[in-house]
Amino acid sequence: MDIALFGRGLLVGLAIAAPVGPIGVLCIQRTLQYGQRIGLSTGLGAATADAIYGVIAGFGLTFISGILIGHAIWFRFIGGAFLLYLGIMTIRSAPAHQAASKKGYGLWGAYFSTVVLTITNPATILSFAAVFAGLGLASTEGDYWAASILVLGVFSGSALWWLLLTGGISLFRKRFKLDGLQWLNKISGIVLIIFGVVAITSLPLSPLVEQ
Repeated sequence: MDIALFGRGLLVGLAIAAPVGPIGVLCIQRTLQYGQRIGLSTGLGAATADAIYGVIAGFGLTFISGILIGHAIWFRFIGGAFLLYLGIMTIRSAPAHQAASKKGYGLWGAYFSTVVLTITNPATILSFAAVFAGLGLASTEGDYWAASILVLGVFSGSALWWLLLTGGISLFRKRFKLDGLQWLNKISGIVLIIFGVVAITSLPLSPLVEQ
């Protein structure tokens, strides 16, 4: 294995995952309310989506990237609507720690919901393409072994970030009492709704009507 290439992929995964956005807010909220396993499953869903976009960028799958970017408006609309749904459900969710076993998210539910949320942002592939080019990683196109190592590094870097984040957040989980979790759910839900509204209202209207 090319350790240097894997290391650069690791850095790309960390760089893409680290900025706090709707996924970060969701991961933090789920970790505090349901525990590190659910929070980490949420993060791994995002890491999987990052790896998928890493495959598209690293393997030079221009056909797929063209479809995704060509329908980016619809993907953003779906992602924005999903954020609104998650925001409302977060505000309404039960704050007690026991909610995890009664009607909270299962591991797979947390995982797949985040895969869907992350994959509906095709602009991510542009981020990967820009970072790959900036780090001189664009040359992996056509070299499937090198591209595979690169994608493995991307997934590992993203997963490492979510592991560190959920591990750190879980240390403070027991300090949150019922009132604190109630406010956390409300604030997190409002933030997710804001992200969703921004995603939808920033869409141009004419392409939606034409398509």
